[in-house]
Parts: sequence; C-alpha cells; structure tokens
Amino acid sequence: MIKIITGKKGSGKTKKLVEMVNEAANTSLGNVVCIEKGDVLTFSVTHKARLIDSCDFGISGYGEYYGMLAGIKSGNNDVTHIFGDATLRIGSRNYDELTAFLERVAKIDDVEFVFTISCDDDELPAKVFELAQKC
Repeated sequence: MIKIITGKKGSGKTKKLVEMVNEAANTSLGNVVCIEKGDVLTFSVTHKARLIDSCDFGISGYGEYYGMLAGIKSGNNDVTHIFGDATLRIGSRNYDELTAFLERVAKIDDVEFVFTISCDDDELPAKVFELAQKC
C-alpha cells in the first residue's frame, strides 16, 4: 500500500510524516524505516524507527531510490512501514518518473509506504492517485 502526503513547502508534510513514523514505531509488530534527504529528522523521529539519510549512500534518482527500498525490504522481511521524506528531492521533479517509481514500489508486498511530495495535487498526474492514497 502506498500513501502520499502532498503540499507546497511549509505546509506541514514533514510534521505529519514524523507523527506517522512515531505512531507506527510504537504500534507496529515489525520494523519501521524512515528515509530522509539530509539529517533534519534526527531529533524528531523516535529511536524505535530506523532513520536513513539518503545522502549517506549517494542515492539520487528514482532508480536508485527504488533499489534502496527493495534492498531494505529484501534484507529484512520484518519491515512493516517505510516512510520517505523529500521524495522529489531524492528522485526528481519529473512527474512521469515519479509515476513509474510508484508503479514499481506498488509491487513490493507487505509494506506500507508513505511518501511526502512537495507539490499541489493538481500538478500530479491522475495515475499517481490511482497508485497511492492521499493522507
């Protein structure tokens, strides 16, 4: 399952994501992972969740981002939630590439994905909303 949090910069996407990460970490029977770009969430995300800075691994573009997500899941079947902040900064602002990325992510079973996307809903292709639920 894929969920997205959309809105322009400063609209509270990251705050909502952090709340969701912390709630999942407290209630999940498995492991919770949060991916960010930069180390801005270090003191916001509970220590119960695994916080990963994509910059530490040189992740750039949707192909590499998908590879990271697939690697996380294949390396640990106990992962129940993966959260991604700054999706367009890790991938790109190309919405067709974003759609293709979400199509690939949708094939990963048994994980709830939540991504923040810094844009208004009307900027995104309709296919994005077929693949993902809005939070």
